[in-house]
Amino acid sequence: QVQLVESGGGLVQPGGSLRLSCAASGFSLDSYGIGWFRQAPGKEREAVSCISITSGGTYYVDSVKGRFTISSDNTKNTVYLQMNTLKPDDTGVYSCATGWGCSQYEVVGIDHQGKGTLVTVSS
Repeated sequence: QVQLVESGGGLVQPGGSLRLSCAASGFSLDSYGIGWFRQAPGKEREAVSCISITSGGTYYVDSVKGRFTISSDNTKNTVYLQMNTLKPDDTGVYSCATGWGCSQYEVVGIDHQGKGTLVTVSS
């Protein structure tokens, strides 16, 4: 079965950290761009970060630069999003998607999309 499954979300205090995982099954991530999106309550979905598996390039929206790190582990067919110094504005449902590449920090040509994991940053 072809799917992407996100995990690692939860409730964290401002300034805290979380690591999200995006695990692929039924297909390999080794020739894709993989991106993370988030959708805050009442807001549109926004692209957060993208990694090009072929080039190794990583890209971030300005609001998360220096705080978030995207990485991949090809042996586990998984992409991660390490989130540090979290802020209440980072709250939302985070989802991952695969596509043919990255256009700056947004994955393009999406062919697989996960359902998401909820991140809540609150004291």
